[in-house]
Amino acid sequence: MPPDLSARSYRRRLLAPNLAGRRARYGVFFATYLYQGLIAGFSLTALANHLAAHGVSATEVGFHFALAGLPWTLQPILWGPLVDRSGDHRMGRRRPFAVAAILGCHATIALMLLLKVDQIGLLGFAFLVHSLFASLLDTACDRLIMDHVPAAELGRVSACTRAGFVAGTSLSAAGLGWTLSGYGLTVSLSALLSAGILASLPMILVREAPGDAVGSFERRGPPPRRIAFLRFIRRLGLALRRKRALQLLALCFGLDAALGLFELPFSIDLLQGRGWDPATLSRLEAGLALVSGTAGAFAIGVWSDRVGPVRPLRTLLLASVVSFMLTAALIAAGLLGSAAPLILALTNAMPGLLIVALMPALLQASRGRAGAATQFEVYMATMNLGSVTGTALSGWLAAVMPLAGLSTVVATVFLGALLLVGRGDLLASRQ
Repeated sequence: MPPDLSARSYRRRLLAPNLAGRRARYGVFFATYLYQGLIAGFSLTALANHLAAHGVSATEVGFHFALAGLPWTLQPILWGPLVDRSGDHRMGRRRPFAVAAILGCHATIALMLLLKVDQIGLLGFAFLVHSLFASLLDTACDRLIMDHVPAAELGRVSACTRAGFVAGTSLSAAGLGWTLSGYGLTVSLSALLSAGILASLPMILVREAPGDAVGSFERRGPPPRRIAFLRFIRRLGLALRRKRALQLLALCFGLDAALGLFELPFSIDLLQGRGWDPATLSRLEAGLALVSGTAGAFAIGVWSDRVGPVRPLRTLLLASVVSFMLTAALIAAGLLGSAAPLILALTNAMPGLLIVALMPALLQASRGRAGAATQFEVYMATMNLGSVTGTALSGWLAAVMPLAGLSTVVATVFLGALLLVGRGDLLASRQ
């Protein structure tokens, strides 16, 4: 190849979109979490509502879809050592894992086209396999954020990821809830696969750094010196046994577990007890989430970058306590039927914004020690474990406790979280 042609090719590579550019970062992370939201909106809202409307019990729905969440709880052990200890590749250090995970996700959804809607066990298993790949994608994205996003932009990037996830969830829940009711599972999965491929293109086409290749898994440089896996786990365990880390783990687990206890029984009550149409419920949930998770998320992200994440987090926790106490009062007063849209708004808006303030707060709390990225991921995985646990327990707990009681339990957990976050040192940055 002539030298001038090689030089021109390299210059074009340097000028191509890469994660060193702010716009590219925002666009890629928004689109990647849009993809994650498309899957979540279909599996956890549209399909769950569709199954519930056809008489499947809350216990069965909760069990199978909680099972699909297990890879997220094991994410730091499954993928953290693999991604952290990898060497450099021509595509970059982290992006090869993201691209491989995306390809695995698409292959899994394509295979699900062979299933029928009444094969709940196989559908749950398929989503479990998808979650293995999706959790690898999330692991790679966490590392890309820590490697390429300045501290002053963490709030806005958190808002981008949240807005992308919520937009995907809303579009999928509303659109695929409608296709499930009218056209069935195969058409809905085909639409999901097509939309997912489009949403994943930015991550597939962007370069991790200027000069990186778009599509080569070849290694660049010598193999890395890797820490032994057991030694890696021991280091992680020691870091997480500290009092501050244990309190943060309790905070992350408690918030999502409490939400999981209420959300599914409330939806089941509307669908089976009050005759709501599943597509209507999916559209309403999607619309409420879209408003709070886009404009609201960006507002919280900008506020968090300006004043730090702790103050917005405290405000949102207080608002969530008030929301669930008001919800309990409305249900106890016998107003569930007429106040259902208001209750949906109260129980979705503020809790949905918490992650926007919580993510940069946890990043700041994790920084300053070895294994910070993996420790942050453990916090995120603990939130997923909380959600899985709450969802799995919700069916059994709803059988012995009224919805007003469940809402009060959620409010109590959020009040405890508010008191915990009120301590000045819990979410302080590590220096």
